[in-house]
Amino acid sequence: MYAANPRRTRLVTHPADSRSAASALLRHTGSLRRWFDTAAAGEVDAGDAERVDWVRAVPFLALHLACLGVFVVGVSPIALALAAARYAIRMFAITGFYHRYFSHKTFRTSRAVQFVFALLGASCVQRGPLWWAAHHRTHHRHADTPQDPHSPAVHGFLWSHMGWFLTPRAFATDWARVPDLAGYPELRWLDRYDTLVPVLLALALYGLGALLERVAPGLGTSGGQLLVWGFFVSTVVLFHATVTINSLAHRFGTRRFPTRDDSRNNLLLALITFGEGWHNNHHFYPGSARQGFRWWEIDLTWYGLRLMQALRLVHDLKPVPAWVAARAEG
Repeated sequence: MYAANPRRTRLVTHPADSRSAASALLRHTGSLRRWFDTAAAGEVDAGDAERVDWVRAVPFLALHLACLGVFVVGVSPIALALAAARYAIRMFAITGFYHRYFSHKTFRTSRAVQFVFALLGASCVQRGPLWWAAHHRTHHRHADTPQDPHSPAVHGFLWSHMGWFLTPRAFATDWARVPDLAGYPELRWLDRYDTLVPVLLALALYGLGALLERVAPGLGTSGGQLLVWGFFVSTVVLFHATVTINSLAHRFGTRRFPTRDDSRNNLLLALITFGEGWHNNHHFYPGSARQGFRWWEIDLTWYGLRLMQALRLVHDLKPVPAWVAARAEG
């Protein structure tokens, strides 16, 4: 506020204003630090816990805007093939390992394979494996209740699709949910520095494109082209396909089992998410590595896990018990 003075007018700062400005500065500084180190998360102010942290959300928004680069870099068959391959590999890492392994422990594997697929999952820009598993376990415990972080019935479509994870409350990893995973220092490291792997992937794709432009110009690609298609476009499509299970698979589809939530089976979603769309099946019995309970329910993740089992990379895949099929209503 301004106070009158016979000699001059000077700015008088109220102590409360100073504290408010300092608090805002610390909050934004913390948001910036969390871009690189998730351990920089401090105490969550109750008034801001459920609000979108827009500073923290900048990289997420930039990821989408970068897709407009397709109009600058053009397209080539190798760029499209790489984008599709990166989508498929990383979708399997999310569905097979972030979800069916880390979140639900539906099979067993070695520590080396566990780390490799945690690394691939981290490249999806969907946070670290412990954060992902902790939030998913919370979802199952409180599905479609006010405690469910991404229930479309409670919070609406947009929030369940992509708003919920941009809040200060959702940012932190709930360590109490993942005591079985927290003992692995390599997983904790991936969880803490969850932007490092995506950044390294983006640099590698740019370098690959630049190399191909030089040694194989007939391919018609470049560093910028493989960066845009292989990283930005592929990652954004992968993200939105994955989160349709949060937003759409609790709204559209059929219900074979009378679960206490609103989960649905949806063929289209099952196809684009490699089997995750058989969501009502999964919510009724989340303990199986298979989510397409019937032979005609296409579950690409299950087929991939069966192949890995044949190669002795994973073992003890948990099947669908006979009593589950007996409970089906249709």
